[in-house]
Parts: sequence; structure tokens; C-alpha cells
Amino acid sequence: MTNPDFSPSSEPVSGGRLAGVLYLVIIACGIGSEVFLRGPLMAAGGIPSISSAEVASSLRWSLAADTIMVLADVALALVLYQLLKPVNAAAAMAAMVFRLVQAAILGANLLSQHMAVLILEGAGLQGMGPGAPARLWLELHGAGYDMGLFFFGINCLITGYLLFISGWLPRVFGIGLIAAGLVYLTGSTLRVLAPVYSDDFALAYAIPLAAELAFALWLIIKGLGPRPA
Repeated sequence: MTNPDFSPSSEPVSGGRLAGVLYLVIIACGIGSEVFLRGPLMAAGGIPSISSAEVASSLRWSLAADTIMVLADVALALVLYQLLKPVNAAAAMAAMVFRLVQAAILGANLLSQHMAVLILEGAGLQGMGPGAPARLWLELHGAGYDMGLFFFGINCLITGYLLFISGWLPRVFGIGLIAAGLVYLTGSTLRVLAPVYSDDFALAYAIPLAAELAFALWLIIKGLGPRPA
């Protein structure tokens, strides 16, 4: 139902500007990835004319740009919902849901591009016999898991910040979740752009394990206390 008290002048200026910035990020990353990174590779004779390593490098940067685009799309969905909710809450919610569904599909579709990277870099899988294709798909599964953790890392940063300022529990838990988010973001970025360093970074995942386990145990034992005045 439309809010009769709504007027265009009540729209927050800062929220509108943020939406504009996010739109520009989506456009720049989307067009840049498609036209300047993937497009030349798909042109007739594009891939055979350069080395597999160069193609894989372009695709990795394309993955990074598309990941930023999807992340901006999620943020834009939330911002537009907040801006348009006073006009018609149900319609604004529907628009947000459909945009988030689009972001989920685009994010899942990135795995196809990552498979292309694995094939280009999969010379080491040759000669492994019938198990080579299965190994390739397991590599893709690991890459998809890390892509999911990138977005979960953003969730940890936001949740940690909210817990830090809430006063519901010791601030160390908020700091722990923020640290966990940074680890997830770093690990996922390395998996896409610099996979050679992924194994060396693996020990850092002990930080999110400790932080999330401590937070879960606190919730079980103490719960969330009342926020102080």
C-alpha cells in the first residue's frame, strides 16, 4: 500500500548518492569485464593468438571485476529498498528480492568462468587417468566455496561491527568476527587472483574458527544480554 505521507523531497540525499555510486560500479565492472577482458578472448581467433597463461590471467581479473559487480548489486538492492520503502513497502520488497535473485544467479554463473581458468591451467592434470576430470570438478567446488566465503566475509564484517557497538556482549566478540571477515575476504581474493599463495594462507583460517566458535558458545551459555542504557 502506498504511503500517503510520502513525498519525493523526503528521499535521503545521501542514500540516493550511494545508489548512484553503486550503479556506476556495477556498470564499470560489468562492461569492463565483458568488453575489455572476456570480449577479446571470445573474438574469432582471440584465444589461439595468445598463451593459455595470458588468457587465464585475463579471466581471473574478469572474475574479480564480476565479483565486485555482484557485491555492488547486493548493496544496491538493499539501498534501493530503503529508499523506495516509503513509497510502497511491498513493491520495494519485491524489487529487492528479484534483484538479489539476479545477484545469486550471476554469482553462481561465475563458476563456469572459473572452470575455464582451471582448464587453461590444468596441464598438470593431464596423464592422471580417469580421475583427472573429477579432480578438476573438485577444484571448481573449492573455488565456489571460496566465492561464497567472500560474501560471508562481508556478513562477518557487518555483524562484528553491529555486535561491537551493541553493548549486548563483550566487544572482543565483535572484533573477532571482524577479524574473521578479513580472513575470509583475503583468502577468497587470493584464490581468484593469486592461488599460488592460497596454501600458505590456509593457517589464517584458525582465526575465524576460534572467533565463530567462541561466539557460538557465548550465545549458548549467555545469550544476548539487554543493551545498556
